[in-house]
Amino acid sequence: MQFNDISAIVTGGASGLGEAAARKLADLGAKVAILDLNEDRANSVATEIGGIGIKTDAASADSVNAALDQVHETHGDARIVVNCAGIGAAGRVVGRDGPMPLEQFQLVINVNLIGTFNVMRLAAHRMSLLDPMADGERGVIVNTASVAAFEGQIGQAAYAASKGGIVSMMLPAAREFARFGVRVNTIAPGIFLTPLLYTLPDEAQKALAAEILFPQRLGDPSEYADAVQFCIGNRYLNGETIRLDAGTRLRPK
Repeated sequence: MQFNDISAIVTGGASGLGEAAARKLADLGAKVAILDLNEDRANSVATEIGGIGIKTDAASADSVNAALDQVHETHGDARIVVNCAGIGAAGRVVGRDGPMPLEQFQLVINVNLIGTFNVMRLAAHRMSLLDPMADGERGVIVNTASVAAFEGQIGQAAYAASKGGIVSMMLPAAREFARFGVRVNTIAPGIFLTPLLYTLPDEAQKALAAEILFPQRLGDPSEYADAVQFCIGNRYLNGETIRLDAGTRLRPK
């Protein structure tokens, strides 16, 4: 799919991987809407890239529908959706204080998995009503999982389950949306230098990097954005999960 003058949505685009993706799409000529709970930061980034910021709860049907209506009025219905909204919460299933609170597990699943599904289902419906472009394509959806979907560590049961669900629902969605001309791909990043990791001491960052094969460093968000560009731009890529991890294989802990 081309990028110039195409309406695009990035959830979680106010920071980290989502922000990098939003900036990349804007650089490529797309009209970008940043959907994020952090309204101030979403508006700040949107102003810098010539897009719009919309306060959105990805797991709420009403919130996402309202955001999509605003995108439609400003940029036209989105043909590109990049789902980056998510949280990372650590906790053992059975810890020192007993079993993990069920609400903690439910929160991670609700934000990461249900939020991704919610945006995907609502955006795909609108894409299905658009006129087809080259090769009959109407839209592209890129979801964000994690290598934890495959090698979740101790303390990552909720997070790994949420990201594993994103990987698992991708192929059924791609198969279903094929009749609309909508592609679905997933990126599973390894250890990236996001705002959360910036707060770690250099020693801790080096320890994380030591587990990576090559290049032996933390991923740069711009490299995630490059993968997003590839997933969207290559019309023959569909129903695929790309591990973006420099050969990382997570240890049990």
